[in-house]
Amino acid sequence: MHLLDVLQQRFPDSSKTTLRQMLQTNRVRVNGTTERNAKRPIEPADRVEIGSKGEIADPRVTILYEDADLIVIDKAAGLLTVASPTETEETAVALLGVNRVHVVHRLDRDCSGVLVFAKDADMRERLQALFASHDIDRVYVAIIHGQLAEPTGTFRSYLTEDSSLRVKSASKGKEAITHYRTLASGPRYTMLEVTLETGRRNQIRVHLAEAGHPIVGDTMYGKDRENPLGRLALHARQLGFKHPGTGKKLMFEVPVPQAFRDLKL
Repeated sequence: MHLLDVLQQRFPDSSKTTLRQMLQTNRVRVNGTTERNAKRPIEPADRVEIGSKGEIADPRVTILYEDADLIVIDKAAGLLTVASPTETEETAVALLGVNRVHVVHRLDRDCSGVLVFAKDADMRERLQALFASHDIDRVYVAIIHGQLAEPTGTFRSYLTEDSSLRVKSASKGKEAITHYRTLASGPRYTMLEVTLETGRRNQIRVHLAEAGHPIVGDTMYGKDRENPLGRLALHARQLGFKHPGTGKKLMFEVPVPQAFRDLKL
């Protein structure tokens, strides 16, 4: 028996098209793992679970808010936001349904936290306009190597990318402004709250690395440093903006990962 056969038994009044949509929108899990292959063989001991409509059957994506215009999620570390040349399936977009969402902004693969997607092209453009005008609240938590000279401060520079997509400060480029304040510090590491005034690619990672205090787990800008968390210690804790459709102020906040709180600074 194949997975599609099991779904037909459970939902005898649903068409095959509807059942396949369940698979493509990642509502089906087999033995706890999301499954999209309708022809997957199912044995009697296999456990097949179906998430409710609008629910994502994958623990790496948690829906925080959804309406007719947009969807806000909490993305786990290790999951790409969008497809790459080497990965098309294991992404937040794929888990939400590639025909369901439009990308507004991104988080690095190893960065966790709040992401917003639009439901159509018009809403995507309106949300991206908020990001472009910096009319949006974006707060991160980062754990860095060492201690900054000042407990609070601001980094300002112009960022450029080279051919390998590595970002660095230069005399010309896109202006990047990063504010920080110290939340806690120890002999080895410091936990920072970081607020973005601009949202350039790798902005936080570059500014902190160039200050001599790269983020823990940053394999691009902080090579050859210890990585006690096994991931990039950067978390998008808060995202706030005025809903372009309703005008209502929305604010989303997700807790700092437990591993961040448990790390001995």
